Amino acid sequence: MILPPGLLISAPNSGAGKTTVMLGLLRAMRDRSLNVQPFKSGPDYIDPAFHLAAASRTSYNIDSWAMDKQLLTEIVGNADGADIILTEGSMGLFDGVAQPGAFGHGSSAEMSEYFGWPVVLVLDIGGQAQSAAATALGFAHFNKHLPFAGVILNRVASPRHERLTRLGMEQAGIEVLGVLPRRKDLAIPERHLGLIQAVEHPDLDKAIADYASFLAENVNIDRLIQLAQSNAQKHPPSTRALPPPPGQHIALARDQAFSFTYPHLLSHWRAQGAQVSYFSPLANELPDNTADIIWLPGGYPELHAEQLSAADKCFAAIKTFAQSKPVHGECGGYMALGEALIDSDGKTHQMLGLLGLITSYQNRKFHLGYRQASALSNTGLFDKESTWRGHEFHYSQILAQPDDALFSVVDASGDKVQETGSVRGQVTGTFFHMIAKAD
Repeated sequence: MILPPGLLISAPNSGAGKTTVMLGLLRAMRDRSLNVQPFKSGPDYIDPAFHLAAASRTSYNIDSWAMDKQLLTEIVGNADGADIILTEGSMGLFDGVAQPGAFGHGSSAEMSEYFGWPVVLVLDIGGQAQSAAATALGFAHFNKHLPFAGVILNRVASPRHERLTRLGMEQAGIEVLGVLPRRKDLAIPERHLGLIQAVEHPDLDKAIADYASFLAENVNIDRLIQLAQSNAQKHPPSTRALPPPPGQHIALARDQAFSFTYPHLLSHWRAQGAQVSYFSPLANELPDNTADIIWLPGGYPELHAEQLSAADKCFAAIKTFAQSKPVHGECGGYMALGEALIDSDGKTHQMLGLLGLITSYQNRKFHLGYRQASALSNTGLFDKESTWRGHEFHYSQILAQPDDALFSVVDASGDKVQETGSVRGQVTGTFFHMIAKAD
C-alpha cells in the first residue's frame, strides 16, 4: 500500500490550538483543490465531525492502544485517492497510558513514527519568548526516530514577541512554519466533555472558513505540503479485529442526543453488507421495525433529558421492538435504556426502563480512559469471554445498576472498574464505546 504524504498536527499539551490549526489547514488545503484525508489520533469522537465539515471527507480515528498494526493500516488505507493526509493528535505529543495495548500506549507520537508523518508542533507561546525554543527542541529530540517538521507559533502577542521567539528557534535549529497572532474570537465553544458537537455550532462553515483564511495568511502552507511524507506499512487486512455487524439491518439513533459512533465501525459494517438506517429520538421518530437491532450510541442525553422523556411514540416503538429483537446502548444510549436520568438541577426524567440503570448529573463524577471488557455470558451481540477494547468518557454517577453485569471491565492498567454494563434479556448496554476486538 502506498500512502499519500502526511503530517501530524500535535502540541505539548491540550488547549494549545491544535484543533483550530487542523481545521484551518484542512479547509485551506481543500480551497487549493487538494483532496485532504483527515484522521484523529486517539479515541476522541467529537473532532472527526469537525474534520468532515472542513475537508468534505470522512475522518477516522486511529488508536495504537485499541488497534493492532494491521487494523491501523487498514483504516489509514481510507486515504486512498487523497493528495495529502493530515492527522490531529490528542493531548500532548507523547501522552499515553502506562501499559501498552494492542500496539502501543495510545500516544500521537506512535502514529507519527509508525506511518512516517512528520510532526508539526503547535506551540502556545503566551508568557514566553526564547524559552519556547527549549520546549520545541525537547520535543524534536525526545524520540530520535520521530520525524519532526517544525513548529507553528500560536497566540503571538506582537511583532517583538515574534522576533524574540524566532531568535530562540533559530538558535535551536527549529523551523518556524507559521506564526498565529492572538485571536480570541477564533475559539471553538466548549462544554465539560470538550468541544461542542459540530451539529450544534451556530455557523460552522463560516467559522471554518475564517480559520482557513487565518491559517492561509499566517502559515507557510507550501512548505507544509513540501514537508509531508509517509511510510507505506504492508500488512494483511485485519477485519478480525473489528466486530461483525450486529445485524444485517441496524436502526441507529442519530441526533444531538445520540451522535457518537466511530466511523470505522460504520464503514466496516457497511462493507460487510449491513444496512444502516437512522432515526431521531429527539424528534420522536420511529425506528424501522424491520431492522434486526436498534443501536443507541453515545452523545449528550443529559442535555436533552426532558425532550427525550417526552418522546412517547419513539420510546413505545423501542420497547415493543425489544420484546423480540436486541437493543444495545453505548454510554448516553445506555443511560437512555435505564429507568431514569437525573439532570444537573436534580430533576428526574424517566427513560426507556428497559434496564434498571439510574444515572445522575447532579453530583458529577469524572470517568475517563481506555477499557478492556470480557463478556460474562452469551447474548445476542457478545459471545461469552469475547474481549473488546474501547473508551469511556462521561460525568454521570451511577445510582443504581441492578441488572446482570454484561462485562468484566478493566482499565488500561488492568484495574477493575464498576461500569460493567448491563444485560436484561436481549437488551444490553455499556458505558464504554466499542473500538475493536481484543481477542
